Amino acid sequence: MKWNKFTLKTLAEAEDIVISTLAEAGVEGVEIEDKIPLTESDKQQMFVDILPEGPADDGIAYLSFYVEEGQDSKELLDRVKEALEELRMFMDIGECTITESQTEDKDWINNWKQYFHQFYVDDILIIPSWEEVKEEDKDRMIIHIDPGTAFGTGMHETTQLCMRQLKKYVTEDTDLLDVGTGSGILSIAALKLGAKHAVGTDLDPCAISATKENLEANDIPEGSMDVLIGNIIDDPEVQDRVGYGKYDIVAANILADVLVPLTPVICHQMKKGGIYITSGIIDEKEETVVEAVKAAGLEVLEITHQGEWVSVTARKND
Repeated sequence: MKWNKFTLKTLAEAEDIVISTLAEAGVEGVEIEDKIPLTESDKQQMFVDILPEGPADDGIAYLSFYVEEGQDSKELLDRVKEALEELRMFMDIGECTITESQTEDKDWINNWKQYFHQFYVDDILIIPSWEEVKEEDKDRMIIHIDPGTAFGTGMHETTQLCMRQLKKYVTEDTDLLDVGTGSGILSIAALKLGAKHAVGTDLDPCAISATKENLEANDIPEGSMDVLIGNIIDDPEVQDRVGYGKYDIVAANILADVLVPLTPVICHQMKKGGIYITSGIIDEKEETVVEAVKAAGLEVLEITHQGEWVSVTARKND
């Protein structure tokens, strides 16, 4: 089978936010090519100590995504181009030209596994399903994760920011709403921290199978989490199924441009005193999200940072 390959030229410093934008536009996976040198953390995660010198970093990144030959890619490309033009209004993303080529079939679902290895978020071990837990880690809190085609391994700074906030606020009475649940990693972390129940929403139907498999891999009892597919921002049916005034914590690890319209809606799902944990916010948009949170009547409790990413935690007092 052949695939149409679409390669987008952007700036290396913008690749994280561009990748997130592509995901929101419906791109399910991105291949990254850049000349950014590996950090020591990268080398540890790849179990590499010494690497040959690579070419000098030129500040350019190439992001490629694939569409099966014969499928109509025009609608997807239109969404991608529109999203990139909106992003360009807020930051420099370089040329963002898109070139098309063809490539032969590959095992896209499994080939990426060679790059995903176990790692730590503070005292939590996150480990893919195909790796063994070391003896010295068996007393840690362990999350087994295999995202498959759904977003979320836990490696991204935004997910880690959310996990740290969940550790602060989850109790044994917590009902969690996880907006944009993806692989279910935040819900699984909350349930392992003692939460009573979780509900996840996502636009991608792959989230259903991904969360089910990851819940089973973590020995979380059946019925501990429900997953709904649909857009909670503007779909009354999804809003009704999620329910109103019932969640102690809402976690939303999504782009800032989605958090802004989401926040006034999601307040209706929260209990009085409920906690709203957000991330996916590039630092340039921190104030935009903070203003949206305050405009919705929420009290900002904490703003945390990791790299160029931001998490805003707030409380519903009324």
